[in-house]
Amino acid sequence: MPNPDAIKSQIDVDIGGTFTDAFITWKDVTVAAKAPTTEYNLSVGFLRAVKAAAKDLGIELEELLKHTDIIRYSTTIAMNKLLERKGPRLGLITTRGFEDTVIVGKGAQWADGLPVRERRNVARARRPEPLVPRQMTVGVRERVDSKGRVVCPLDESEVVEKLSYLVDRGARGLVVSLLWSYLNPAHEIRIREIFRELYPDCFLGSMPMVLSSEVLPQRFEYTRTNTTILNAYLHQAMWEELMGMSDELRASGYSRSMMLVHNSGGMAEIFKTSAVQTYNGGPVAGLLGAAYLGKEMAVSDLIVADMGGTSFDISLVERGRPRTSLSQPLIDRWQVGISMLETQSIGAGGGSIAWIDEAAGRRVEVGPQSAGAMPGPAAYDLGGREPTVTDADLVLGYINPGYYHGGRLKLNVSRAHTAIETRIARPLGLTVEQGAVLIRRLIDAKMGYALFKETSLRGYDPRRLTLFACGGAGPTHCCGVGRYAQVERIVTFPFSPVFCAFGSANMDVRHTYEQSGRVQLLAAGGAEWLADFTPFNAVVEALRQKALIDIAGEGFKPEEAVFELELDIKFGGQLNIKRILSPRLQLDTADDAKALYKQFEAEYAKAFSPVSLYPAGGVEVHNFILHANVLRPKVKLPVYPLEGSAPPAAAIKQPRPAYWNEFSEFRETPVFEQDALKPGNAVAGPAILESPHTTAVIPPGWVFTLNEFKAGIIRKEV
Repeated sequence: MPNPDAIKSQIDVDIGGTFTDAFITWKDVTVAAKAPTTEYNLSVGFLRAVKAAAKDLGIELEELLKHTDIIRYSTTIAMNKLLERKGPRLGLITTRGFEDTVIVGKGAQWADGLPVRERRNVARARRPEPLVPRQMTVGVRERVDSKGRVVCPLDESEVVEKLSYLVDRGARGLVVSLLWSYLNPAHEIRIREIFRELYPDCFLGSMPMVLSSEVLPQRFEYTRTNTTILNAYLHQAMWEELMGMSDELRASGYSRSMMLVHNSGGMAEIFKTSAVQTYNGGPVAGLLGAAYLGKEMAVSDLIVADMGGTSFDISLVERGRPRTSLSQPLIDRWQVGISMLETQSIGAGGGSIAWIDEAAGRRVEVGPQSAGAMPGPAAYDLGGREPTVTDADLVLGYINPGYYHGGRLKLNVSRAHTAIETRIARPLGLTVEQGAVLIRRLIDAKMGYALFKETSLRGYDPRRLTLFACGGAGPTHCCGVGRYAQVERIVTFPFSPVFCAFGSANMDVRHTYEQSGRVQLLAAGGAEWLADFTPFNAVVEALRQKALIDIAGEGFKPEEAVFELELDIKFGGQLNIKRILSPRLQLDTADDAKALYKQFEAEYAKAFSPVSLYPAGGVEVHNFILHANVLRPKVKLPVYPLEGSAPPAAAIKQPRPAYWNEFSEFRETPVFEQDALKPGNAVAGPAILESPHTTAVIPPGWVFTLNEFKAGIIRKEV
């Protein structure tokens, strides 16, 4: 074993709805491990996964943590708490006359966040129940105008009255979101001061108060208020979970802070992270990991498809970069204003439950309900009785019941058989095998259609894209998904089952700071360029100073920071706003302004067509988004020499019967130990490749080849 004193380890953990994944780097060795997610206490599954990885390394958990340089963590706490609606009772304070802003919402609010199937049923569509009831929303007399000037002073006596009203009605957290507060937060800050005077922190009745001017200093009060409410709603539960996890780690010898993955594509320590920034962090980590691997493997345009136990997450990498932030991002049913990298998710995974929809003419559906980790699929033998995708895969012979997760979890084939028979096969007059085939075809078609729609609607031909098949169930279903999506080249990796954790291992420390501020880059008429650059540069410098303070607080040197500036820009008289990466961090000359416009013009024309360009209307900058990055070392993929195409004898396992659609029957199928294959080895379907945490299913007509990175390249036979 190498000298422990010279070792710097890093730990990356992603908690999913069914499994908790860990990816550990110990000097030049990497290991992956999984453990069932423990919803009752996430830190239990977290530590079990890390302990399993430490065991594979042959060291104790304490030894691993002692030499760990960084722990990066992506979490589903925020998503779960929203789904369960178990947040605290909140009170909202806003400007008088605007108490119904969140209730009224926007025209599309009734459909925001709904799956397509429910969106089509217009007669039954309903707006989401607000997280803050109308009776817990109050308005106070005050007004700041669009220039940030106070035109009506804050009525402090009314503030005292309204605070008492909310506290008396059971508020356990307060949100303040006033008009134009992003330009002048004085009134929001004063409300908090009054609140602390009435209810000091030393009193038991003290509670958090969240200001919109601190959470999201941006225009558009609807999205700003939504974002602030969500942050307050999730804050306490996340704090308790994360602090409990942090305490467990410190008790085991870890002495540094834990870094959280942000949905903007960055990460920061717990104390520099707001609750809403962690929402959907896992899929974003996977997206960034895929972008990194794409560069290493010279693949610029690809689809990332991560099939876990609960969800199927889809994202795109275009020309080597993740898709830019969503223009109208959603968290659950609410439109928010934070910058989020674009991912799509549907309820489809190994734990997705198959059921008969009686109202739709006894049609079989799969998902979105999931059996989760407890009780899990019927085959887990933990009390689950509903048939799942994993049960169908087991009945069809694709999964080895004695080698599931490397043999750590033994599967009960009889339980899977019974669940499919009683819930699906017998009611429809099918055999159990026919029921299992139906479940698998439906889930593959559901995922394949989602993938095809996501790519084709964005102007891509799926046949020209490479599919990265990730997640524990990804390699098992990738060819079926590829068939429906018309994808012809699929790639799997040794760490596919823990791909999101691998993705976070290659992320940089990244803080994102946003501020609205209108700057006229080009005057109406299209002839007069911005001459006074002070307003533009002042906003950027203020954001930069915030970044430097946070970076120093995390123990990094200011000179380590690398800055990127994104801007939301539009033509005067038009509604569409385009976010671009600015070619300049600050503007000093007219040439700088022209270079910025040229970049905007090119990207605007690509997004909305050259016909939409309208410089005569002027060009306006509306939002500033500054990214501060501290670069971290990446996981280097080892390169191996290619050997012959024939698999070695050590990789050949006992064959078993498996069902193949191409033959419409079970056939004796070759089985291989994937970890024993050598680079250059090729396996033609039908075949099954087993590894400790996943199984790759290669149908007839497809060929699996291990490349120099030990990545599996799956192609259709020519």
